[in-house]
Amino acid sequence: MQKEIEWLLKEKYRGRLTTAAKKDIAKLKKGEPVDYLIGFIEFVGCNIDLSLKPLIPRPETEYWTQKAIGDIQSSSKRNSNIQCLDIFAGSGCIGIAILKHIQKSNVDFAEKDKRFVRQVLFNLKKNNILKKRFTVVCSDIFDGISGKYNYIFANPPYVAQKRRKSVQNSVLKYEPQGALFAGKDGLKYIKGFLKEARHHLLGNGRIYLEFDSPQKKEIANLLKKFEYKTWNFHKDQYNRWRFVVIT
Repeated sequence: MQKEIEWLLKEKYRGRLTTAAKKDIAKLKKGEPVDYLIGFIEFVGCNIDLSLKPLIPRPETEYWTQKAIGDIQSSSKRNSNIQCLDIFAGSGCIGIAILKHIQKSNVDFAEKDKRFVRQVLFNLKKNNILKKRFTVVCSDIFDGISGKYNYIFANPPYVAQKRRKSVQNSVLKYEPQGALFAGKDGLKYIKGFLKEARHHLLGNGRIYLEFDSPQKKEIANLLKKFEYKTWNFHKDQYNRWRFVVIT
């Protein structure tokens, strides 16, 4: 808690214990996430505003996003115009990181919550992304998407309702439930996504999909069911199965 208080004071109040700072510290002690109180978070060198309370970007997501950027930078596509989709976009952090670090990239953002569509647009402007490089669509999974892409990045809701008790109280109280939970087994949106995603890939395209560690076996079964050809599961920085790269 003390480290979070120090971080809050440094980032928002320049180290001064003002009246407003004291009020924020009280909120912090009641469980409100420090990132919401500060109002933004750094993500792969991008400044991501959180004023509309999207899901707070996690270190695990930042980890695989960095990996994806590295993969693109070292691929034969790096000198081409790369078409990307950030689906279940939330704050837009993944797609914005791609746009920031991959010069010849364009990103479509898909998000079903209109409030977070506004959040994505705000963050694109905040990070000085040219309008010609992105499109933001209000879409429930692929409902509003017709294009095909070299890369699709997906961080869907995947927490199983049966694992609700394992989620921190502050997350349950303050973060958007719709961005967290996905039915009894947590696979509701992943199933819908995998059913359609292959039809939106260009030749030799790749999908990066985040999931919850216990879901690895079920996701492998879904990949077989929906006739994907090749995939590799990867662990995060905490040595937990966290994302799969699908080709």
